[in-house]
Amino acid sequence: MSALGDDRVVPSDWAVKRFGQHAGRLVAAVPAQLANAHGRAHAVHLTARLKKRSPYGATLAEAVRENLADTARELEEAVRDVRGYEYAVINDHALFPFKYADRPRPLDRARLASNASPTRRRMLLGHGPQLSEGLFPLDEDMTTEEYEELHESFEALGASTKLVCLFYTSDPENGIHVIHWGDAHLEPDRTFTWLYSEQLPVAPQPLE
Repeated sequence: MSALGDDRVVPSDWAVKRFGQHAGRLVAAVPAQLANAHGRAHAVHLTARLKKRSPYGATLAEAVRENLADTARELEEAVRDVRGYEYAVINDHALFPFKYADRPRPLDRARLASNASPTRRRMLLGHGPQLSEGLFPLDEDMTTEEYEELHESFEALGASTKLVCLFYTSDPENGIHVIHWGDAHLEPDRTFTWLYSEQLPVAPQPLE
């Protein structure tokens, strides 16, 4: 599904610095692609007929990544495979989507799950803005070598590639509630300090 709009959307200076000539089209495309992903996840949720919402969450996460990758291809930008997951890389900035709640919550309440994969931690540590050393205390079962690896960048993503965090909240019944993107620094307690953030509009969400 193409979600690229025209260039009449005026992006912020921050977005232009990150995404260059594609900034305006991304401001329109990102909300549309999240809305499309919700429609796909909602259909799976109804088909599963389960009380638990895990089918919705898992499908939404994958659909968002796929849709953003499709947008990158339409813009003739890069799509990089990191441990089996595709990430859109536009103007050397990778979009890192993350659903931080299943109900509307302020952005400053966002927190990385305690069981978040080492891949996600490593992406945030290796490609996000760095403010201090030792962002994570060593787990008892983690060696120093394993800990240091979390701070290394992914060659597959590109050592010079910077991360742009794309955070949103949603649920199966109400869809996408809110969308934010910006530069986020991961703190030791798994919360985020935003060096810059801005809110994107929520697109209409037709259900499949």
